[in-house]
Amino acid sequence: MPELSDVDPQEQRADLVPQEKAVAPEEKPKDEPRREPRVRRLNIIGRRNVFFALSLLIIIPGIISMVSRGFLLGIDFAGGTEFTVKFASQPSVAQVENAVAADPLTSGGSVIQAGGSGYIIRAAPLTPQQQKLVEDHLTSRLGPMDLQQVLEVGGTIAGETIKFALLAVVLASVAILFLLAIRFHNVPGGWRAGFQFGGSALAALLHDVFLLTGIFSIIGKVLGFRIGEIDSLFVTAVLTVVGFSVHDTIVVFDRIRENLRVSQRLSFEQVVNLSIMQTAARSIITSFTVVLVLVAILIAGGTTLKGFALALLVGIVSGTYSSIFNAAPLLVVWRRLQPLR
Repeated sequence: MPELSDVDPQEQRADLVPQEKAVAPEEKPKDEPRREPRVRRLNIIGRRNVFFALSLLIIIPGIISMVSRGFLLGIDFAGGTEFTVKFASQPSVAQVENAVAADPLTSGGSVIQAGGSGYIIRAAPLTPQQQKLVEDHLTSRLGPMDLQQVLEVGGTIAGETIKFALLAVVLASVAILFLLAIRFHNVPGGWRAGFQFGGSALAALLHDVFLLTGIFSIIGKVLGFRIGEIDSLFVTAVLTVVGFSVHDTIVVFDRIRENLRVSQRLSFEQVVNLSIMQTAARSIITSFTVVLVLVAILIAGGTTLKGFALALLVGIVSGTYSSIFNAAPLLVVWRRLQPLR
């Protein structure tokens, strides 16, 4: 990769650790040539428009899908009737799905295996009389069953759930903006600089939220996969991603703040680029360990956890990307548009 044109190679050295084992000066052979420490040269700030374009390329189709197609809503948000049953004959998932699809009252519903011979059957809102007809139909097709629970979620409750979910995301975003402004107000520029840091982190956070919701809109409504269903676990995943993304961004911003104090000869762009190089490896490795666990859950976990694991997987990968390639470059753009005096 080409080095920054306006930064001396000596100034681009980040996390410099000699590759060979440390040896006392008197023990080193005098004729051994001295090794130059490895230098990382990544002009991330200089290529920021490429990374911005890549983010837009991924986010825009999701926004179009959200506006035109909406979401595949689970029973938590859409309302409906949920049966929790246990069959004595221990039928397979395919047999239960065929029985549910054969009944006009439950056609289009979903079946989730709850362990062993237990199943969760979700359908459109049903009256008590219709629920009895569904129970009789399942008994005639699959044999005796133990009806453990019938849960009804009305449209009013579903609407309130949506409102509280959106309110939680908005309040978390505003709180993060002010907390970061307070944390970084002691950098050169005072409170104005603090809000630049907070605003850049908030923009990266919204990038992750829009990317995640857009992908789930495409998976659920365009592709028609149940794993893209929006339910209360999805909201939990979004809030978790919000916290994880901000944590990753703060790691980069903290290094920028430290380097601003000691690197008086470097411009702001050079300090930001150096800070990214110093923290990128740590952020990627940390996220990769979480990704491995989520992939394991996605492959081997239960049906109810697959959507949750996928949402976390997409959000954490997006959060790591946005912290390195969006948040810090956005800070540079903001500083150029509103230079501090």
